[in-house]
Amino acid sequence: MRQLHEQAKRLKRGQIVSKSLARHAAVLVVPNMEEAVAVANEIAPEHLTLTAERPFDYLEKIRHAGAIFLGRYTPPAVADYVAGPNHVLPTGGTARFFSPLSVDDYVKKSNLISYSKDELMRVKDHLIRIANMEGLDAHAKSLESRFS
Repeated sequence: MRQLHEQAKRLKRGQIVSKSLARHAAVLVVPNMEEAVAVANEIAPEHLTLTAERPFDYLEKIRHAGAIFLGRYTPPAVADYVAGPNHVLPTGGTARFFSPLSVDDYVKKSNLISYSKDELMRVKDHLIRIANMEGLDAHAKSLESRFS
């Protein structure tokens, strides 16, 4: 933390950075990379830099991060200025359930579902039981009516 504060003093926006560090920064020391990955997944950072010797070895274990920068020579500035990914990222831990903004956010989609009579017959009783457990008797009746 001391090093971060020292570096902030040399920046044009150093006061803003120092204020942000004081309010939001933390240094976490963990015993190994597996624990580091677990902590990263819990925090769900907007930006995650894997400066490990072999960062791709850990990539499949990362579940929650807005942007993942792989290796010592992939700083966030690369993504901001030349690599091309969208820079509208989920903040405040929301990477646990949101992705970076993409074209998918502007495309309307519909789910398509199709069952044959035989397929519906195989699951009908289970569906009726679930519908009744949820108190949605109209769903149960809509299933029953197809076979009466």
